[in-house]
Amino acid sequence: MKKSEIISAVKSRLGIQELNPMQLSVMSCEEKNLLLLSPTGSGKTIAFAIAMLKILGAPCGRIQALVIAPSRELVIQIYDVIRTLAAGYKTSAFYGGHRMSDEVNSVEGAVPDILIATPGRLLDHLNRGTIDLKGVFSLTFDEYDKSLELGFQDEIKRISRRLPSKISSIVLTSATRLDEIPDFLPIRSIKTIDFTERSESPDMRIDFVQVQSPERDKLNTLADLLGCFKPGEKVIVFLNHRESVERAFKDMKRRKFPVGMYHGGLEQQDRELAIDLLNNGTTPILISTDLASRGLDVAQVEAVIHYHLPVTEQAYTHRNGRTARVDATGTVYIITAEGENIPEYVKFDREYVPKPLSGIPQPSEVATLFISSGKKEKISRGDIAGFLIQKGGLSASEVGKIVVKDHSAIVAIPRTKVKTVLASISGQKLKGKSIKISEYKI
Repeated sequence: MKKSEIISAVKSRLGIQELNPMQLSVMSCEEKNLLLLSPTGSGKTIAFAIAMLKILGAPCGRIQALVIAPSRELVIQIYDVIRTLAAGYKTSAFYGGHRMSDEVNSVEGAVPDILIATPGRLLDHLNRGTIDLKGVFSLTFDEYDKSLELGFQDEIKRISRRLPSKISSIVLTSATRLDEIPDFLPIRSIKTIDFTERSESPDMRIDFVQVQSPERDKLNTLADLLGCFKPGEKVIVFLNHRESVERAFKDMKRRKFPVGMYHGGLEQQDRELAIDLLNNGTTPILISTDLASRGLDVAQVEAVIHYHLPVTEQAYTHRNGRTARVDATGTVYIITAEGENIPEYVKFDREYVPKPLSGIPQPSEVATLFISSGKKEKISRGDIAGFLIQKGGLSASEVGKIVVKDHSAIVAIPRTKVKTVLASISGQKLKGKSIKISEYKI
């Protein structure tokens, strides 16, 4: 694609007024092999998408561009951006947690031009012979440092053996400098574009607040603090262990807070749903392990709460990176108890004593409808919005965020309209089909 076409696509399809300095740097760079160093929330997905689109040819029935990311959540995030940006090209996402048969059927119908995948699921397809990578000439490893941290080096080596010996463009992204470029990748030289120092530190836009708990068990203090937020404000609460997450989640839910839960022991579909409900406002409070500190696309998080002090400085940084993204500001609350050892890297701008929680917290103003059909049943976001407006009596502004999965979908609507909407659409058909639609109970 021409540079002017890419800029136009970024602005019109993604709703971005101007490219940031990092994205402009990638746009103007003539070198094809890049090491892109950037902090969390800096717009790197658009940056490496630009590098890819600059050399992408016309759709041709083979995989031209391959993007590998270390987590399912990150793959989904990248897929949403690139699918929107690269309209006219078929883009597919491979990751664990949904049916392998759906992925196989999708490539049998038409081979994607752009493939985004986790290392494990990509290797599975390669071993089954359902895809080949002989036509790839654009390769991106997103969050390469995290891939190594999570032990994916062996998988990446095996994938690299299936790639062409000559690739036109290789892009590695990382939040930290790499000790060396891996010798198993076909890279002779690489240009580093470093925005880790040139970007304004997110810490400059964050208010760091100490909240002292009078008890070693911090649940009462957490409840008091959560009670101080306005309805709908997004908050992520970080704890160090799955068991602690589940305990805090159950306690906050008992107190009637609109909370979701997120950790590695949950099924993939449950993790995805937790993020969707956080994003659409149904459960604006997410209680999580450090799994939610990287690789998730969550907009406008007003605050991060450290229920447990992080184990490492890196974990602390990544947690804080969930708020104050791009140019926004945010608040980080650190709940401390008497006798806790506070690491040197944890600094406070001020202290805060929340008012004791009185009564039942206000519920979220948003509810979610669950729809029992999705992409594979030929249901689109437009179909759902039109149905709720025409048959459900909603205005366009009352139809919130719609997420369509392979065999299901969810849509956010005002909580006050749930009963009337469900009554209005009872017995109605969506695209000529009788489909079950119900309120998702939190």
